[in-house]
Amino acid sequence: MKQAVMTKPGEIIYREVETPSPGHGQIKVKMKKIGVCGSDIHVNHGKHPYTGYPVVQGHEVSAEVVETAPDVKGFKPGDKVTIQPQVVCGTCYPCTHGMYNACESLKVMGFQTTGMASEYFVTEADKALKLPDDMSFDHGAMIEPLAVAVHAIRRYGDINGKSALVLGGGPIGNLIAQTCRAMGAKKVLMTDLSTHRLAAAEKCNIPAINPSQKDLKESILEVFGTDGADVIFECVGIGATMEQAINCARKGSDIVVVGVFGDSCTINMGFVQDRELRLIGTAMYRVEDYTDAIRIVGEGRIEFDALISEHVPFDEYARAYKLIDEQRDKVMKVIIDMD
Repeated sequence: MKQAVMTKPGEIIYREVETPSPGHGQIKVKMKKIGVCGSDIHVNHGKHPYTGYPVVQGHEVSAEVVETAPDVKGFKPGDKVTIQPQVVCGTCYPCTHGMYNACESLKVMGFQTTGMASEYFVTEADKALKLPDDMSFDHGAMIEPLAVAVHAIRRYGDINGKSALVLGGGPIGNLIAQTCRAMGAKKVLMTDLSTHRLAAAEKCNIPAINPSQKDLKESILEVFGTDGADVIFECVGIGATMEQAINCARKGSDIVVVGVFGDSCTINMGFVQDRELRLIGTAMYRVEDYTDAIRIVGEGRIEFDALISEHVPFDEYARAYKLIDEQRDKVMKVIIDMD
């Protein structure tokens, strides 16, 4: 079978490898779609701190089951699935306390261990989640980033009836805004500097502003009233938006840090202390986040198509990265078509 390998930053080659067969507790799948995310781009630029080369990428996926081991129950050939990409130890404190997404020895397919950018892939059955028959493979590959959004909101708590401010309108920020609404948020406001991302927000019926053109505090007052936002999701990963989150928080607000910070940042801890703010970290997802993501998509509460910018065939994998680099914020999500 054919497999895409990134041999060094910016270089992808294809090699023929043996088609795998499922062992005890495993299923074999035919890959259908792979989404490209921001972390993949960091690897392509040689700036991911925990990824070496060569590496096979691919962790936002949808696939079709083609074979199961005799001991596997609950899956059959023809089932549509997505796959959790975490590889965990199962014995450390986080793993034994329901936090395997923060495993002390965490490896992620496509980064520290082999990803799914090949024609076929074998995985433990307990990492696979069945998708509804009527869900497209495109949408199936979007379940992983949606699970990120679900987990971020779960880290805050019950969003029902609350007001949420989302800083950053990329795919994750957009999905967090959509998921807040799907889970009953009273009001949602998103910000971004990109006209293209603001246009995507409009297609998803998300109220959004450009804070360089309209004062953010005035917008918060208009949308949320004097009570402000109950929770602020920082989805950019830079000091400027973290500072913005703290400065715009009302007393008693929560700030969920979703963006991946490449550099350290300085924040006003005096405001955090005096205003009794809570800073909450969020990392990846757990199985219940996938389950909820699949459910709310099935209920018609999430708009994916407005976020899918381009499709690229598997044979042109590197072109996906080139598109993202060249078009930057004009691209939301690029999908690799595996067949």
